[in-house]
Amino acid sequence: MEHVPPPAEELARLDRELAELDARRAQLLTRRAWLLAALRPPAPTAAPGWNPSAWGAPAPGRPGAPAQPWGHVPPKQASAPRSAQNVLLTLGGLLLTVAAIAFTLVSWGSMGIGGRSAVLAAVTVGALAAPAVLLRRGLTATAEALAALALVLTLLDAYAVHAVAAPDTDGLGFTAVAAAVLAALWTAYGLALGKLRLPLPAAVVLAQWPLLFGAWAAGAPALVVGWALLATAVLDGAIALWGKGTGARVTACVGGSVMAFSALMVGLTLSVTASGPLGALAPGALLLTAAAAALAGAWRAPRGFARAGGVVAGLASVAAVGGVPAAAVPEDWAVLAYLSAGLALTAVVRTRLPRNAAIGALVASAAVVAGALAGALPGLAAVLLGPVTLLSDVWAGSPEGFRAALGSTLPWTGLAATPVVLAVSAGLLGSAYRWWPSPARIAASLIAREEPGSGGAAAYGAGPAGSTGAPGAGTPEAGGAAVPGTGGKPGAGTAGTVGTPAPGASGAEAPGAPGAAAPGASGAPHGAGTPWYAGGRAGAPWYAGGASAARRRPSGAALRGAAGAGAAVLGWGALLLTGAVLDVPYAVAVAGETVLVAGLLALAVRGTGSGREGSAAVPVTALVAALAGAVSAGLLSLASEGASYAVFGALAALFAGAAVRAGAGVERAVFAVAATVGCTVLTGFAGRSLGLAPHEAAPLILLVPALTVLFGARLRRNPVALPVELTGALGALVAVALAVPDAPFLALVLALCGVLAAGAAVRPERRPVAAYLAAALFVLATWVRLAASEVSFPEAYTLPVTVPALVVGFLRRRKDPEASSWTAYGPGLAATLLPSLAVAWTDPDWQRPLLLGVSALVITLLGARYRLQALLLLGGAVLALDGLHELAPYVVQVAGALPRWLPPALAGLLLLVVGATYEQRLRDARRLKDALGRMR
Repeated sequence: MEHVPPPAEELARLDRELAELDARRAQLLTRRAWLLAALRPPAPTAAPGWNPSAWGAPAPGRPGAPAQPWGHVPPKQASAPRSAQNVLLTLGGLLLTVAAIAFTLVSWGSMGIGGRSAVLAAVTVGALAAPAVLLRRGLTATAEALAALALVLTLLDAYAVHAVAAPDTDGLGFTAVAAAVLAALWTAYGLALGKLRLPLPAAVVLAQWPLLFGAWAAGAPALVVGWALLATAVLDGAIALWGKGTGARVTACVGGSVMAFSALMVGLTLSVTASGPLGALAPGALLLTAAAAALAGAWRAPRGFARAGGVVAGLASVAAVGGVPAAAVPEDWAVLAYLSAGLALTAVVRTRLPRNAAIGALVASAAVVAGALAGALPGLAAVLLGPVTLLSDVWAGSPEGFRAALGSTLPWTGLAATPVVLAVSAGLLGSAYRWWPSPARIAASLIAREEPGSGGAAAYGAGPAGSTGAPGAGTPEAGGAAVPGTGGKPGAGTAGTVGTPAPGASGAEAPGAPGAAAPGASGAPHGAGTPWYAGGRAGAPWYAGGASAARRRPSGAALRGAAGAGAAVLGWGALLLTGAVLDVPYAVAVAGETVLVAGLLALAVRGTGSGREGSAAVPVTALVAALAGAVSAGLLSLASEGASYAVFGALAALFAGAAVRAGAGVERAVFAVAATVGCTVLTGFAGRSLGLAPHEAAPLILLVPALTVLFGARLRRNPVALPVELTGALGALVAVALAVPDAPFLALVLALCGVLAAGAAVRPERRPVAAYLAAALFVLATWVRLAASEVSFPEAYTLPVTVPALVVGFLRRRKDPEASSWTAYGPGLAATLLPSLAVAWTDPDWQRPLLLGVSALVITLLGARYRLQALLLLGGAVLALDGLHELAPYVVQVAGALPRWLPPALAGLLLLVVGATYEQRLRDARRLKDALGRMR
């Protein structure tokens, strides 16, 4: 029966297909316009070039001038005269700079004070005045070169003044004053000669040093140096936001980043090393001031810088606020102070911060939480992997405590706060999962927050009407996608967004209805007449619409599932680490881990089969955690015999019960496989308890594979049957591996495995594989048994293969008379005839060649009687070679008694006979070939 989709789904599908057709039509029309323009004679003033705004569309304002096709690369031109002029000016400026430095350092002492002053004053004033004259004449490049020379001269002037006029002055203090004076001078100079690009960036570079060198010269403490660095960074930020010229702003941005980072490192170091809460207040004030400055810059900065500013402000605030209580508690518990401060950062969603700055602060909060959780990884790894050391000494006796069983050298006392960190994080994620609509509404308010200067509810996406959709609807960036947490309904988009309409919606929906666009709104700020499917930002191509962005953004159900999964994992880890930190008794630790596995299985079973979007995250995560916990608990129980039986028995029962309660699917198969593994381990424990050697316990382990075969026969085509049977087969492989040291037991185990495979081959769906496997296992068992009995003749090994193979071939020929005898009988006959022939040629006795010859003769006669090619050729070839082997000694004796001329004479006579009857022999050969070809 043909599936008929609901009307809403069919309408959405039709809209998408029409959009694709319209887009393709627009492409073809654009290409057609270019081809028409290319066929017209070009206008005399047309300047061909590649038009990046459309595929081959004519350039705006030039309807008669066709553009070059897509991918056109204009030819390279020779170097312009301006480039050569710049090279000459650069070289000239460098030579003058070198000369000025040499004069100042070498020839300075040969002149008097008046000459020195006159030379420096004249050269510096001339270098500063010349660019103004050159700019009026339009010689900008020459003016730039002389301005660079003037910059070097002013630096040399400062050095000369210090060397002659103030030689006893402190070098750092003088450098700070000189840098401040030169920065002010070059700022004024650059503002006065606005066409020069060098003075203002040079002034910004010089402005980096006055406060830092001044604090250094005064011997100020590290905190004062931090304040000096922060003040310089604030100055750089102001220049980056409001400065004149791109060069100055970029230089200020780089310098401010370096200074701000240095100030933050100073504040963080002082805060971490503070001796008490009072000592952490002053560094905290520095860090808070830095955070305020970063937020102030983020308020007006572009998107990327605003988010970076929010991250810096968030991290600085955490270091400042968390550093005070961290200094009052033991070092091991300081992480809680910073974690609390990081979690408090999430309150920015309730403030009026710009969206990008708030997102940056949330990223900082997430980084702090992630860092705190990363500190728990070594402890969790020790708890989960530490019991592996018990494999080397199974059932050696119960240790005194949990830590002794782990065998880890971690400083557990230093991890005292780690379970609390995990528990707090798990509690928050669990609360978000339980009361999900509230976080979703908060996220919606943050995403829809207005950016400074946007003039609307979003930075882009509003149409001319500027209207918005229902609260909590999709963001403008998402192209109509649902806000994370609103259930992921595509129809919940805001006005002015592009997305899939909500179920039940139609294109004739009333204006202003929830999920409908306001009149005149569109998915992006396109101009009038832009089709609805051209969603995206202004200037973006039609294929960069908002629908793909909506698909990339996770739905609310997925985010909620991730929160629930994280809560489950973190809560499980917190409980595990609590036992290790408290060093609970061994029995309590084993019981606790088993109970945790039971809880995780209950959580996994509860969520399986719900079918809701995003709901699989919690049960799948719980299933993976349950498996990891089961492995850890099983390894931990190996220290004691009673604990091993109790834990693996409980785990097998728990996983079996989970398999019964779970719905059909992968989860149920995983539960069943885990229960099978647990039962297999229990049979191994039973063999060890009975005092059996490993090879003696191998047949006992085959009990579980036997039960899996019976279980598979009961379930038949149930999806769980195959994984369970494969797990049982792996258990059989373990039994075979254990029996390898003892050949008789290995033969017994192989025979038992063959019986199990034969039992599985009774079922039609398993017969194609299990039947061949059973035959191979029986043959292997026979060979191993013969080898253990020191049987050396090959027929004992090959006949068990030949007889079943011939029986199978006979049955196949009965079913399909047209089947080739090579396929039916060839492998079976070759398995015995060829090895026996090889041994017969080296056998000095007569019995084997005689029996082999008789057998080959019988096979040859049967092949001739029933016209079977394989029997005739194989039997004849073996019979001939066997007869040759037997007659060879007599032939040699006869050949030695004959005269030497007789063999050539006989050969010649044979050739004459063959040549005389050549045509007859050729006809006989053809008849023989045809006769063999007619055989099967």
